[in-house]
Amino acid sequence: MEAVIFLTLILLQIKHWYIDFVDQSMAEVNHKGQYGHWLGMRHSLKQGIGTALCVGCVLGPVYWAASIMMGVIDAVLHYHIDWAKMNWGNRDLQNPSFWAHLGLDQMAHQLTYIGLVAIIAL
Repeated sequence: MEAVIFLTLILLQIKHWYIDFVDQSMAEVNHKGQYGHWLGMRHSLKQGIGTALCVGCVLGPVYWAASIMMGVIDAVLHYHIDWAKMNWGNRDLQNPSFWAHLGLDQMAHQLTYIGLVAIIAL
């Protein structure tokens, strides 16, 4: 079970980094603060699909329904975490509070992954 937990967390970290920092378009970034805008939802949907794939690949095909549900949970939480950051966070890179808000955003995403993996471990 420990191997499943660690492998899932590692895959989720790689997925999160890639989709949030490599694959995310500036259009997605610029529209995440507009509630319901399809570009913000697209970004979160990519995160959810990635989560479903990560979990499904580790747990196997018997657990695809659970993997998809975890992807849905991640997409919904990711969307709202990003929306909150864009509406209440500081966007000035020169301001120290920007880094605090970015760190809080990333911590919230990581806690989501820990929660999802805790569900697997139960």
